[in-house]
Amino acid sequence: MIRSLVNQIEARHAEVQAQMSDPAVIGNRQRYAEAGRSYTQLAAAAKLAEAWRRAQDDAAGAQELLAEDGEDPELRELLDGARARSAELEEAIRLAMVERDPSDDKNVIVEIRGGAGGDEASLWAGDVYRMLTRYAERRGFKTETMNASDGAYTFEVRGDGAYSIFKFEGGTHRVQRVPETESQGRIHTSTATVAVLPEAEDVDVHVDQNDLEIDVYRSSGPGGQSVNTTDSAVRMTHKPTGIVVSMQDEKSQLQNRERAMKVLRARLFEAKLAEQQAEQAATRSAQVGTGERAEKIRTYNFPERRVTDHRIKHTAHNLDQLLQGELDDFTAALQDDEKRRRLDAAAG
Repeated sequence: MIRSLVNQIEARHAEVQAQMSDPAVIGNRQRYAEAGRSYTQLAAAAKLAEAWRRAQDDAAGAQELLAEDGEDPELRELLDGARARSAELEEAIRLAMVERDPSDDKNVIVEIRGGAGGDEASLWAGDVYRMLTRYAERRGFKTETMNASDGAYTFEVRGDGAYSIFKFEGGTHRVQRVPETESQGRIHTSTATVAVLPEAEDVDVHVDQNDLEIDVYRSSGPGGQSVNTTDSAVRMTHKPTGIVVSMQDEKSQLQNRERAMKVLRARLFEAKLAEQQAEQAATRSAQVGTGERAEKIRTYNFPERRVTDHRIKHTAHNLDQLLQGELDDFTAALQDDEKRRRLDAAAG
């Protein structure tokens, strides 16, 4: 079975390499981008397949020499080592070829809201917003803040694979710390909720304009005289679902309307994915739009400088670096956990 999988990987990798140098593909921007994504996705598996071939050759060579020359401790060690490497590589190859989430390549819209904890929760929501935008910038993604007010933030992350990184941040982030306003030095617990929505195009979700109720009103937050004296803010209600999106950061009503539509489409797409997943009854580590979002996914303990991800029982003691956006280790561990869960589900 593994040999057949390795053959498939090698054949597909060679095919994509040929496409990358095909003038017809190079001249077609969309086809070339698709080939580039496929090449990137296959690169790790192709390297593992090559290493597996080498381990197999080493094992075959050692076994042949043992058969010809008799027992030899060094050859036996070589054979055992090659077989062990082959077994490890087989597992790695299977994980590398687990079917990806079809939304992984999409841009994302991230919504952060202060949860339990009053004013401290609003402050914590701001900290989470800064942590995630810094993380996006560190990973080379482009970010655009769509809405920012006390305890509520919405921003977009653009770039290949944005959803594959940020989907693991969806859920309730809990903080344990002494608020600046706490005179007795008591530790308070507050939360912020994060929703991560794969950005949807009209081909993913069609929004009928007749299903929308759009209200315009005067912006209430800071932003200059022109923001507060014109009816530029937009409240968009999708009547069939009751979803409401408000935008007021831009001075232009048209810009706020476009941003509200982008968020609405993403929320509808999320609901569509959740419905499909419920029908399939698939067990997945990062379900979109289900009750998992209400769960506490991570705790940030300031007195101990400790951060624990409860989904994978992963703990780190570098709180300050994490708040600066250094979340790579957590993402890698969560991606590995997701792959193993998908592999188990496929095997079952």
